[in-house]
Amino acid sequence: MRFSAPLTAEVVDVEDPRPGPGEVRLDTLYSGISAGTELTVYRGSNPYLSKVWDPQRRFFTPGEATQAYPWDGMGYEEVGRVVDVGSAADGGLVGRLAWGVWGHRSSAVRPAEYVRSRLLPADARALPGIFAKIGAIALNAVLDADIHVGEEVVVFGAGVPGQITAQLARLNGGRVTVVDLVPARRALALQLGARTALDPAVDDVAAVVRRATANRGADVVIEISGNYAALQDAVRTAAYSSRVVAAGFFQGPGAPLRLGEEFHHNRISIVGSQISGVAPHLQHRWDELRMSNSVLELERDGHLRLEELITHVVDAEQAVAAFDLLDTSGDEALQVVLDYGIAA
Repeated sequence: MRFSAPLTAEVVDVEDPRPGPGEVRLDTLYSGISAGTELTVYRGSNPYLSKVWDPQRRFFTPGEATQAYPWDGMGYEEVGRVVDVGSAADGGLVGRLAWGVWGHRSSAVRPAEYVRSRLLPADARALPGIFAKIGAIALNAVLDADIHVGEEVVVFGAGVPGQITAQLARLNGGRVTVVDLVPARRALALQLGARTALDPAVDDVAAVVRRATANRGADVVIEISGNYAALQDAVRTAAYSSRVVAAGFFQGPGAPLRLGEEFHHNRISIVGSQISGVAPHLQHRWDELRMSNSVLELERDGHLRLEELITHVVDAEQAVAAFDLLDTSGDEALQVVLDYGIAA
């Protein structure tokens, strides 16, 4: 899968890679499309396309962009089967299913140790494996939220990460309200266990939540849509001296924010949540790998409902149409999955 220019995608042929010593080759069964991060590349709004990311100083600087078109193999929700190894010692991996990050491509080579830590159990279904990293993003937001039993939690955004976040917040003991503009997404959130679902185009979310909490407001709010207007509403909804977790991938200037109002007067903390790291007080116990494996274990144990988030499964050769669907008719789709035509 190649993004060759803004709003231009194509499926291209490449030679299958061969594994070297200590490596294995996986044939992809399924890859899920992230309708947030990947659309920033498809639409050309991703900051990596216009600025330089300095990984040592960890900030963006003007200059020649870090990434340019064509951008090949974008994607981070893959599951595949090991079909070849570069070392005889890794022969036992052949035939095993593993999840990982290797982009929308029919095959990939990864280190054997990378694959060993991401193997699915022999009796596991392959398809839920696509949720490993997006599930970790949701779990990371919940860890950053520090939810306690009985607390009022409001989740802004009922896309795939928002739906997973809402379920995890409920498992963490929260009383969960979900906020989204799309009726089907609100209905699904209720089916998956949310107590309330609000339409921000109709409901004054902050007022509704305060009425339900004796005017206190939400104990914690998680914004995971990447919409600045939603972040402003999230700040309005949070209780005095409480926390808003900003986990969405925001694009462009934040004009809807009014930081001199509730943010200032209510001493609100806005905490950034991003998958490159874990809250400092948890880093000795949690990392991305543990978060991903935990999400998949919760799904296998019946505590998380993930496959119900899948609205479209399309042939990988139709990936261009899938991105056009997400770009132009995103309300119709939730999780779109590319199927590479290999029996699971």
